[in-house]
Amino acid sequence: MSDDFKLDDNLVDSSLLVSDSMQTAVDMYEKRIYDLQQLLEISRSLCSTLEYSTLIESILYTCMCQMHVMGAGLFVFDDIDSNSFNLASNHTGMDVDPSVTYSIHAGHSAIQFLSSHNEAITIDVLKEAIGKDTEIPQIESLHPTLIIPLFHKNRMNGILLMGERLDLGDGTDYSEYDKTQLLAIASLAAVAINNASLLEKSSTDMMTHLKLKYFFFNILTDKLDLALSQKQELGILMFDIDFFKKFNDTWGHACGDYVLKTVAKIIKSNTREHDIASRYGGEEFTVMLPNTSKDDSMAVAERIRKEIEDYDFTYENQHMKVTISIGCSVFNSETNPVTTAKDLVEQADKALYVSKHNGRNQVSFADKDIINSVEVSE
Repeated sequence: MSDDFKLDDNLVDSSLLVSDSMQTAVDMYEKRIYDLQQLLEISRSLCSTLEYSTLIESILYTCMCQMHVMGAGLFVFDDIDSNSFNLASNHTGMDVDPSVTYSIHAGHSAIQFLSSHNEAITIDVLKEAIGKDTEIPQIESLHPTLIIPLFHKNRMNGILLMGERLDLGDGTDYSEYDKTQLLAIASLAAVAINNASLLEKSSTDMMTHLKLKYFFFNILTDKLDLALSQKQELGILMFDIDFFKKFNDTWGHACGDYVLKTVAKIIKSNTREHDIASRYGGEEFTVMLPNTSKDDSMAVAERIRKEIEDYDFTYENQHMKVTISIGCSVFNSETNPVTTAKDLVEQADKALYVSKHNGRNQVSFADKDIINSVEVSE
């Protein structure tokens, strides 16, 4: 072969290399544009979601889809007064032991390290940093492939754990680009969590940690519209502590506060995550039970009534008997097609009046006779 042909071959090879290099650059450029568009959509979605449990679920599924993982979990402060990061029900697809409390105190060395390092790391890196002998079973037992702290205004408000990663042909390791993307998503999630947390605090009664009346009505209005459009039932329970005034008059207001807090705790413990319990005012409480029939609503009410009746209320070594009266109403598009949240709550209030009038410590249902005949006194 002549030197001319050899030179031409070299030129062709060089041209192919340049072409491949340009195509790789174009592909990477297009991927980054696509990922930026995804981040904008994620930001819009997360920042428009203010219901806390829905937001957490959205964050987890977003991270799982973006990084092709089988499961994810999020440690957050799940209570206004909490000083620990808790997993609670903030996980999906992870091997969680229901008998274990996944909670890490804010003073733990693992938290201290993550709080000062805004980077995505593995469990091995974390163990090395805090000392291999330091126990963090709440994280280790979940076998995360990556741990990402969530920061808002230089303060950590969450810890994201990524579960087992799927191998789609490129292996299961995270590239530096993947980690950068996750940190960007974590930053958006941290802002959204902060916003939802502010709403949570502003809509929560500080004594009982239940929702406030105005928030309850706002959510009930939305849920009632949803129940109507999807032909679902929607239950409302209204509670009133029997002879509450005697606790304040006999043992003081601190005792009355203890009774309120304990009753609220029992009510909350008997509701599902998507139910909403509120302090309606004074010693009155309400619970909203989406997609719940009359029989199931009455069963929940009776369970709460019985647990309060059986509970040993003890204040300063004084054992007290506490009972509660309950009224129940249920929206049904055919049998009880009320159109406003106010009407549905007033029905439960009328049933509550019947319970108190008939001797207290009982549950009454707002049937047609009660709805049409009872005049509730102010």
